[in-house]
Amino acid sequence: MAPPPSYADTPTLLVKIFGKDRPGITAGLFDTLAAYAVEVVDIEQLVTRGRITLCALVTSPNAGTGTEGELRATVHSWAESMGMTAEIISGTGDNRPRGTGRSHVTVLGHPLTAESTAAIAASITATGGNIDRIFRLAKYPVLAVEFDVSGTETSLLRTSLALEAAKYGVDVAVVASGLQRRAQRLVVMDVDSTLIQDEVIELFAVHAGCEAEVAEVTARAMRGELDFEQSLHARVELLGGLDASVVDKVRDAVRLTPGARTLIRTLKRLGYQVGVVSGGFTQVTDVLRDELGLDFASANTLEIVDGKLTGRVTGEIVDRAGKARLLRRFAAEAGVPLAQTVAIGDGANDLDMLNAAGLGVAFNAKPVVREKAHTAVNVPFLDTVLYLLGITREEVEAADVDDEPGPAQV
Repeated sequence: MAPPPSYADTPTLLVKIFGKDRPGITAGLFDTLAAYAVEVVDIEQLVTRGRITLCALVTSPNAGTGTEGELRATVHSWAESMGMTAEIISGTGDNRPRGTGRSHVTVLGHPLTAESTAAIAASITATGGNIDRIFRLAKYPVLAVEFDVSGTETSLLRTSLALEAAKYGVDVAVVASGLQRRAQRLVVMDVDSTLIQDEVIELFAVHAGCEAEVAEVTARAMRGELDFEQSLHARVELLGGLDASVVDKVRDAVRLTPGARTLIRTLKRLGYQVGVVSGGFTQVTDVLRDELGLDFASANTLEIVDGKLTGRVTGEIVDRAGKARLLRRFAAEAGVPLAQTVAIGDGANDLDMLNAAGLGVAFNAKPVVREKAHTAVNVPFLDTVLYLLGITREEVEAADVDDEPGPAQV
């Protein structure tokens, strides 16, 4: 294979065209340039609200095809005939190489203000980073934009931007650039208050008449104030004596988080494997596994004897350490390196799992979890996690149109 051409010392021209977009502009520009037998070094085009900006970096014309002045005059004449503006800048060589240390910075705003955008851009610059490109991933249910950054370490950038995110009320995720981002093939999430809007044990407690006591213990456990296993046994004991028919009523009351179906459906189409781990109960998670087509599911199991809940759980306890252990087990079974996994959760008992994953996402999480996870999402739409993986809203909707005609499910 022949080596790529080097334009290091070659005279080049940056040709910039901007104005009202219409069909044929790109073809027209390059047809105009073709008369001068130039070589294309780089191209970039952007259309925003019907206005096009087209940049072409090309070699200067050879002596036998015309002069640079003639090329300039021809391009300006063509642009004027199209109602466009042209700018041509002389120089030497290709673009400057991007700096080492490359990251993707995803910003979610609801809304995204000019003030917060300025703060994020300034913070990137302060760490020594350069913004190479910015583009929009989605305009709803939140505005999501991605900054491609070079010249600074991902960990330094993440720390700096976390402060700005907290100050301005936006969500910022920073991940290292490279093939690894494209290769993440396993997503594991918590269930209660993550995949679903409810705490399942509180749904059981309604039928036992002890919802206030259970809710208080749950809240303390999620804040990290109580050992999870002890709190689990204490709460489940309050359910002793409930008729087993309550299980069906609880299943019917469970509400998926907005965007949950879209998230899972899109991940599955992309070839990801998806699992759940829960401090809740298999009586609910097994149904979710079957309904949503999940690859893995693990949770605690309520003991039922003679048609009654005994107030005990059976089998291995899924607690904070257990969730991280199950993430590793699922990754091994899926054949996915741990560095290529994504974990999503909201409570303190999710922290070991979030930190063990290649990318840990705190979803509408408690403060202690937001502070310690890799990144946080604080909008109530679970499918916004897709944007952290570089998946655009247009790609999600196009897949829905291709596979499932009609309105997409929430």
